[in-house]
Amino acid sequence: MLDKSLIADLPPFVGMETDSLEKLISAAKAQRYAKDTHIFRQGATAEHFYLLLDGHLRVVKVTEHGEQVIARYISTGELFGIAVAISRDIYPANAIAAVDCVALVWPNSVWQPTIEKNPSFATNTYRTIGDRLQETQDRLVELSTERVEQRVASALLKLVRQTGRQTDDGVLIDFPISRQDLSEMTGTTLHTVSRLLSAWEIEGLIKSGRQRITVVEDHKVMRIAHGQK
Repeated sequence: MLDKSLIADLPPFVGMETDSLEKLISAAKAQRYAKDTHIFRQGATAEHFYLLLDGHLRVVKVTEHGEQVIARYISTGELFGIAVAISRDIYPANAIAAVDCVALVWPNSVWQPTIEKNPSFATNTYRTIGDRLQETQDRLVELSTERVEQRVASALLKLVRQTGRQTDDGVLIDFPISRQDLSEMTGTTLHTVSRLLSAWEIEGLIKSGRQRITVVEDHKVMRIAHGQK
């Protein structure tokens, strides 16, 4: 049986009463997902919502032309697959495990009673939705106004903020991230991302290898992101 301590201190559940936490966790199922597994697919009927307990996953949107765009990464402690929160009947994107993951899964039938009885959960959830909408708008602005090197630098810094781990060499993006992933995050080509990362590695700004990227000179990468020399 799952224990409420799994979720009690996580941001979505801050402010919930003990009995509400116990009721919510009793309705959850823990599920493991191997790396590269689809947790759900774009266009599938949205029957569940999720909390990532451990790991990282990619949210990938497929365009009508079959191109993949990484909308965001989800990290430990975040809700995802919450189509029910915005009255969507289908999932708008794929959720794919970037590493081996563990998630809690709830049926959508749990959502409305939880929202109604727990104003703090509702507030925390809709704040998350608002933040993600703002993030999407910011990315659209980046795509239309910023040079490609700015977009790639900004993507690296975002991943550092989200998952960075300090090492002797610098701040490691603490999950496998490929150059193809970065190209799909920034709306550019694999060739361009490879060229930029290779140049930045020669300059000593980053270190990369085996789908791992360490930002060595974060202040210099930040200058690039801001369009400064």
